[in-house]
Amino acid sequence: MNPSTYAALYGPWQPARPVRKERPAVVALAVLLWAVTALSVSWVGGLACVALLWTAAAGHPSGGLFLLLLLFPAGAAALVALARTSRFREMAAATRMLLLGALACPVPAVLTLGPWFLAG
Repeated sequence: MNPSTYAALYGPWQPARPVRKERPAVVALAVLLWAVTALSVSWVGGLACVALLWTAAAGHPSGGLFLLLLLFPAGAAALVALARTSRFREMAAATRMLLLGALACPVPAVLTLGPWFLAG
């Protein structure tokens, strides 16, 4: 292909950015944060489903608890929307997952550990 045609079609040639190497400490922290988040979300979700089942079996209205359960997909949608922004896509994958895990972890972890500390 003629170099002037290539430049006219695609712009001037630019070398590709170097591939960033994943740092093992960042990967380990991201895995740890997402493991804590997944465990706490499953615990809170399980407790909420049991409470929803008990309120339905007792014949009480359970609309508020059902709406509370809808916060899980809303939070996941917010994290996905944040992950698709251009600033996040420019980050290395491990750094991106670490930052998203740090944003996702506190709320379900506090909801999981709160009843144990309040009951004790």
